[in-house]
Amino acid sequence: MGKRFIRIIFCHTLAFLPILLSAQSVQDSTEVMYLEQASVSAERLDKEIVPVQRLSGKKLKNINTLSVADAIRYFSGIQIKDYGGVGGLKTVNVRSLGSHHTGVFYDGIELGNAQNGVIDLGRFSMDNMESVALYNGQRSALLQSAKDYASSNAIYMTTRTPYFDDGKSYNIRVGLRAGSFATVNPSIIYEQKLSNHVSMSANSDFLYTSGRYRFTYSKKDGYDTTAVRTNSDVRMFRIEAGLFGKIKRGSWKAKIYYYNSERGYPGAVIREKPGIFFNEDRQWDDNFFVQGSYRQEVTKYWSILINGKYSYDKLHYVSDPRLDVTTMFVDNTYCQHEGFISASHLFKPFHWWSLSLATDFQWNSLDADLREFVYPTRYSFYAVAATSFELGRVNISASALYLHIKDFLRQNASELNIAPRERLSPSLIFSYRPIEDVDLAIKAFYKNSLRMPTFNDLYYTFIGTKDLKPESTDQIDIGVSYVYRGSRNILENIGFSIDGYYNSVTNKIIAMPTSNQFRWSMMNLGKVRIIGTDITLHSDIGFYGVHLFPRISYTWQMAQDVTDPSSQWYKGQIAYIPQHSGTFILQGEYGSWGLNYSFVYTGERYESSANIPENYVQPWYTHDISLTKIFTFKNSSSLKISLEVNNIFNQQYEVVQCYPMPGTNFMIKLNYNL
Repeated sequence: MGKRFIRIIFCHTLAFLPILLSAQSVQDSTEVMYLEQASVSAERLDKEIVPVQRLSGKKLKNINTLSVADAIRYFSGIQIKDYGGVGGLKTVNVRSLGSHHTGVFYDGIELGNAQNGVIDLGRFSMDNMESVALYNGQRSALLQSAKDYASSNAIYMTTRTPYFDDGKSYNIRVGLRAGSFATVNPSIIYEQKLSNHVSMSANSDFLYTSGRYRFTYSKKDGYDTTAVRTNSDVRMFRIEAGLFGKIKRGSWKAKIYYYNSERGYPGAVIREKPGIFFNEDRQWDDNFFVQGSYRQEVTKYWSILINGKYSYDKLHYVSDPRLDVTTMFVDNTYCQHEGFISASHLFKPFHWWSLSLATDFQWNSLDADLREFVYPTRYSFYAVAATSFELGRVNISASALYLHIKDFLRQNASELNIAPRERLSPSLIFSYRPIEDVDLAIKAFYKNSLRMPTFNDLYYTFIGTKDLKPESTDQIDIGVSYVYRGSRNILENIGFSIDGYYNSVTNKIIAMPTSNQFRWSMMNLGKVRIIGTDITLHSDIGFYGVHLFPRISYTWQMAQDVTDPSSQWYKGQIAYIPQHSGTFILQGEYGSWGLNYSFVYTGERYESSANIPENYVQPWYTHDISLTKIFTFKNSSSLKISLEVNNIFNQQYEVVQCYPMPGTNFMIKLNYNL
């Protein structure tokens, strides 16, 4: 590997020595005392010093969602790319930086995809999800892995931690969702208290849907026609289990996860030939990972966090020209392996000063049955130093992330030498509370981050370019947030946040055709400039036993392609980014009844930076509503029944051009808690 890389591994190993020593000291202590009282805590949004949006608890459970992708569309600054229905790929784009710049974390550890860098959010169920949060920039917490600092934005999915009522040692929840498109989705969650300090949880769900729905669209000659969406069926099975433990001044948890699916990828609508759909692509996925986390406050001045993970992902993709005459024959299998380990330290020498040091090591490999494939292996080393100062009502945080990546390739039994890539990425965060005991804060941050080229960008047969540079992003954000906490009479609280931001992306990776249409070249040519504003308003209102929870979000963005000043499309709005978008949610509760209404609006867009009528994409909106009733029985069990109606007014729309979305559809959900 070379002396330089070995030195990096040695430094990473040194980071674990204090943790090993601390573990020994805890083991040698004469007595460990545990308190029987349990406490539940949660981060307060108004204490965050970076822009954050979160849905959790009842507010998350009550909105009409089937997957995480459905939930986060209610956040400001978000664009979801949905390629049609339940079976279509669903990716997220935050503040127009691109899907590759958004880290997706599952219970505090990042989900990886070294092959193409994209995480399909449609595969994560909401049944066991406790909260979903979006952080612009990075989390404020200093005790976190170095990789947490690496992404331009981050989505954190937190699953449920077992909680038991007094005198109860287990929880069981059985659910069933069924409705339009022959959708059937049974699920079960089982939680067991193993001791006063250890508990376990296991949950599983199965989903089948035909994905067949009617839609209306305009043909090339301008006349409307009706068709049925095909090849959008999904069969999915997911199971996961976890162990949760409490120790003196700390906790640990471990999780194992498996996901298996088969799905069809619905093709684009060919407007010249209405009712004819060529696409018959099929995909099979197997995703497995096991991960663990250990956190402890060793002393009042020093805390540690250890994270570890191994994952295996297999993807089988088939495109058959006998079924689709427009495509080449493809029958490929890809297998990814990933190993990850992290050690983080938090030092607090004074109440006003904190210091964090973290090192991560990650290993990725990719196998594929492609001709002339180079079987890449990547070793990544992350190291970060961060500090935070709380000076009265002023909070200042700064960090510097060092990234070292070394790739190894194998072709024809020989190893190809690839030069390592190194970068240093800084960030600076500022927060000021001008009035004591008032939740009013002025916040700002600057962050530089990198998006490393994926294995497909660099090494995909006939396409990859091994000399690509990383994409570099610069983010500047200035905002204000305020929360008023009233009495229990009518207005319980009201809050808002406004953020203005400037983002730029340089060395953007784009695909360029060559003389052969089957051979493309990846190049660093793109440059994007983004100016935008995010506004969020939320409130809790109560009167005469009725509780209302309204939430409004709005985004304005100018995301322009500034790659080539001589181009006639210079400063054109980049593909699929609307200037105006917004959402509105109104949740209501009265006794055992619940009502939820949601509205999503996405303004006009273009399918490329050539903002011409031929590329125009119409705005779209949807209205969804659900009604919930909870029945409680004498044995403390309960039954929750929900009826959902999505896209009430049968809006015919496309998130991605030529990929029509479902019209009005229905869903009934049953959840029995024992």
